[in-house]
Amino acid sequence: MAAPDELFCWEGDWGLPSVSTECLVVLAYAQFAGAPLKLRKICNPWRSPSGSLPALRTNQKETLSRPSDIIIHLRKQKYNADYDLSAKEGADSLAFISLLEEKLMPALIYTFWIEPKNYVEVTRRWYAEHMMFPLNFFLPGRMQNRQLEKLRLLRGDQNLEAGEELEKELYRDAAECMNLLSQRLGSQKFFFGDSPSSLDAFVFGHLAPVLKWKLPNGKLQQHLKNLDNLTDFCTNILLLYFPRDGPENCGQKAAPQPDGGDFDNVPNKRRKQFLSALFAFGAMLSYALLTGMVSIQHANQEALEEPPDLEHIGSHDHEEEGDG
Repeated sequence: MAAPDELFCWEGDWGLPSVSTECLVVLAYAQFAGAPLKLRKICNPWRSPSGSLPALRTNQKETLSRPSDIIIHLRKQKYNADYDLSAKEGADSLAFISLLEEKLMPALIYTFWIEPKNYVEVTRRWYAEHMMFPLNFFLPGRMQNRQLEKLRLLRGDQNLEAGEELEKELYRDAAECMNLLSQRLGSQKFFFGDSPSSLDAFVFGHLAPVLKWKLPNGKLQQHLKNLDNLTDFCTNILLLYFPRDGPENCGQKAAPQPDGGDFDNVPNKRRKQFLSALFAFGAMLSYALLTGMVSIQHANQEALEEPPDLEHIGSHDHEEEGDG
């Protein structure tokens, strides 16, 4: 029997199996379809085979990162949560998934990554506390910049800036989207009856963080809690498919994991501490060089009286590992 595919995703908290929307979509779909994945929950995106999260490493050593690509791969492996949908239901599913991306996702990015109090007091703090040193000093900020770029792309405005008017517009669109989802769900257990589909996975992945994250600015959460059927929908999926998931920690607060690599297997404690300090120093020095905080000076030996030229090391954009 072939080895199972490996799924790398962000750790969970607040009773969620993962704090990431994209990871929640993939985790939910895999559960709905019964896909036998080997799960790796991590808080260091650089340990992912793609440098981002989620990431699926297939048993053929192919790496997939986008939730839609991962779902397509699982369908090809005969794990299809949409098998029983009619043609009309399939079309409706695609339409609502597009609605989520267009109307709800921008508001989620704003809520978790742009809104000042939410970002500073919750989002940045969570990632900083769960990442290893020294990544926790700069990766949350880099992740925020990439989320802002994603928001600008979704809105089609490269000059988009945070502000009260933008917040009102995004929250209005998100509220309308949630209202439409609530109407479509009605009194059903899932969107197309008694069995969950890919649409249920996408809706759960987008709404569960809104419901569970503890944010100081909870406008979206309050609107969601007023829609009882959507709130029950998220709660039921957590109870049925993720009963063992509760508040989780990782990074420096987690117990060693068996997949930690060679570094975790170093038997000598002093050697491990030395390697840890060496890695931290190297990472900080590399980051300083890459960001221009430290520059390398080249002196002109033929004209020492002239000021030396400064050559700054260029910035190398590491792929971030990575769902809001």
